[in-house]
Amino acid sequence: MAAITAAAVKALREKTSLPLMDCKKALAECDGNEEAAIQWLRERGLKVMGGRTDRETAFGRFGLYSGLDKATGGIVELKCESDPVAKNEDFIQLANDLAEQLATGPGASSADELLAQPSPSKSGQSLAEQRDDLMNKIREVFNIGRMQRIDGTSGGYSHNSGTVAGVLTSVKGGNDVAAKDVCMHVAAMRPAALNVADLDVAEVEKERGILREAALQEGKPENIVDKMVEGRIRSYYAERVLLEQPFVKEPKQTVGQYAKENGMEVTQFIHWVLGE
Repeated sequence: MAAITAAAVKALREKTSLPLMDCKKALAECDGNEEAAIQWLRERGLKVMGGRTDRETAFGRFGLYSGLDKATGGIVELKCESDPVAKNEDFIQLANDLAEQLATGPGASSADELLAQPSPSKSGQSLAEQRDDLMNKIREVFNIGRMQRIDGTSGGYSHNSGTVAGVLTSVKGGNDVAAKDVCMHVAAMRPAALNVADLDVAEVEKERGILREAALQEGKPENIVDKMVEGRIRSYYAERVLLEQPFVKEPKQTVGQYAKENGMEVTQFIHWVLGE
């Protein structure tokens, strides 16, 4: 059996960030082979975490990959057990790596499919290995929630440093500042649809009925009620439709007008709140 030196234990500790005694035991179990010891620690950690899979993961953040200089965009919800972990630099890196690989790789229809792909920031590691090493270090369960890829240029914004809401928009033209501004607006105003045509028809007709009845109750002549309803329905649209909403930074113009002013067309938006 190879002698386990203090230098070898220290080197393994620096690579894994795990306790010295765990590193020493791993090297002893693997006859001093560092790579085998790393794998031993990873497998041991997975066994420990395997007994904790029922733990609630109510915290986390959204990983984002976006930009007008990028051909694709991605957003991934990565959940953990506590708020401090959601703000850990390595956890943030993992979330963003997941989003980047989802956007730039071959795509993925499930978390397992994505995790099997290479990590953008950890050369020679898969995303699963990156996740497992971090779970082993932190000793919390991580779960991947929703994830979506956008083909084409995009804007992105994470509210409260990514721990509360994440927004990804598909845009054509414009600039990164304008795209981010629209994303910030989405996070603040929570629109239900991109444009009027995307609203639920039944809900719109229900609102029309309410507005019509209100106008009739006011004693308005029937020949002008319909015109009144059409005027008032615009307020309904302004509350729920992104392109019709008053822009938060300049309420005198709509989001649609702001986008047009910046030579940008917004074609899709994704707005997720953590855990919803």
